[in-house]
Amino acid sequence: MLLQTDDQTMEDLRLFARREQPGIYDIYNNTFTRGGEAVLEEMFRNPLSDREQIIARSSVIAAFAKLGTTFPFRPVLLDNIEKYLSQSAQHRDGQRGTLGEKEIAAGVMAAIELLHAVRDFVEKGDAVKVEGLSQQRKNMTLLLQDEGLQPVFNEKPGAKLSYAAITAYDILVRVRERKKFIDVLHFIYLVDVYISVATMANKHQFIFPVVHTGPGRVINVQGVFHPALKAPIGNDIRMDGQRSVVFLTGANMAGKSTFLRSLSIAVYIAHMGFPVAAKAMEFSIMDGLYTTINLPDNLGIGASHFYAEVLRVKRIAVELNAGRSIFVVFDELFRGTNVKDAHEGTVEITRAFARKSNSLFIISSHIVEAANTLKQQPTIGFYYLPTRMNGNTPEYTYTLQEGVTDDRHGMIIIRNENILDILAAGKKNG
Repeated sequence: MLLQTDDQTMEDLRLFARREQPGIYDIYNNTFTRGGEAVLEEMFRNPLSDREQIIARSSVIAAFAKLGTTFPFRPVLLDNIEKYLSQSAQHRDGQRGTLGEKEIAAGVMAAIELLHAVRDFVEKGDAVKVEGLSQQRKNMTLLLQDEGLQPVFNEKPGAKLSYAAITAYDILVRVRERKKFIDVLHFIYLVDVYISVATMANKHQFIFPVVHTGPGRVINVQGVFHPALKAPIGNDIRMDGQRSVVFLTGANMAGKSTFLRSLSIAVYIAHMGFPVAAKAMEFSIMDGLYTTINLPDNLGIGASHFYAEVLRVKRIAVELNAGRSIFVVFDELFRGTNVKDAHEGTVEITRAFARKSNSLFIISSHIVEAANTLKQQPTIGFYYLPTRMNGNTPEYTYTLQEGVTDDRHGMIIIRNENILDILAAGKKNG
C-alpha cells in the first residue's frame, strides 16, 4: 500500500532538484549504480502506508547502518555488465548485436565476476547479519544455485577464456539466462539503496523513526530539523487525538515555512522507512500526506490564487469525507483573499478540521485574531515562532514555543531598508 500524496506536496517539500538546487533526494542519494539511483527515486515517489513494509525496510537500513557496511561490488563491474546486457545477443534479422569482440569478452568476464561476488555477499558477507534481508538472501541463493548458472561458477573470476568459451558464455548470459542476470542486478540495486541510505544516516546522524502501535493517530518528534540546512535548529512537537490541529503563528521570516517543511519532510520520509533529520520520532501510519506551502495560481483554468486555495481545501475535504487518515499542512491559509474573508475562512475550516480526529493538521496564519475564537476548541493547540528586537533589528530564534504571538515587524523591516526615504528622495528629484 502506498501513501497518498501529489505533485504539489512533492514540490512544496522540494524532494527533487529544481533550477540547479539540490533536493532532499540528493541528500539521501549516495548510490554507486544507475539502477540504484532509479530504485531510490521510485521509493521517493512512492512512500508507503503499510506498517509491515515500512518496518521491514527500516530494519534492513538500520542493520546496515549499525554494521557500517560499504558497497561490496565494484561500480566499474556493474557499468560493464549493464552496458553488456543492454545489447541483445541478436537482432531480429538474425545478425549479431552492435557489441564488438572485446566488449563481449569484457561483458562475459564481468558477468562471471559479478555472480561470484553476489554469492560471497549472500553467503558470507554482511547480508548474512541482516535479519530483514533473509528472504531476499534465500531467493538470491536459490537463483544462484539454478542449474543453468552452474557453468559460471566453474570459472574463476579474471581467468582467461578461449574464444569458444566466451561465445558460449555470451549466449548463456544474454540469451538463455538473461532474466536471471537481470534479477541479480535488481537485487544489487536494492542493496545499493539500503547501504547508501545507511551510510547517509551515519554521516548526518539521522535517526530511525518508531512506528506508533497504539490507538489513535500520533506524531511525536524531538529535535526535528530541515536536512538541507548547514546549522539547523531542532524543534519538538507532539500531535495526537487530544491535539489533532496545530495553529501556528509568527512574523515574516520567523521560520514558519521552514518548520512546516522540516516536519512534513520527516513525516514523508518516515513513511518511506528511511531515517529522518531529528533526535527522536514516533509516528502513526497515515493514508495520505498533503501540504500547501507554495501554491501557484492555476492559470490553465483561469484560477486566482484564492480559488486555487479553495480547490486545494476541497481536495482535502473529499479525502477526509472518504474516511482516510491524512496529515495536512496549510501555510498561510487563504492568503490570496482579503483579511476579512481570510479570517472567517481560516476559523471555519480550522474548526471543521478539528472535528476530524482521525487526521492531523497544521495551519499557519498571520491572522492571529483567529486564535481568540479557535481557543474555544479543545483539540487545537497553539504554537508560535518568536521574534526578539535588538533595537530596531528583529532577531529570530527559530525555536517553537507554545502560545500565540502578535509579532508584526513588516514596517520595521521596510524602514530598515530605507524604502520610504528612497521613494521620498525620488519624488523630490522628479
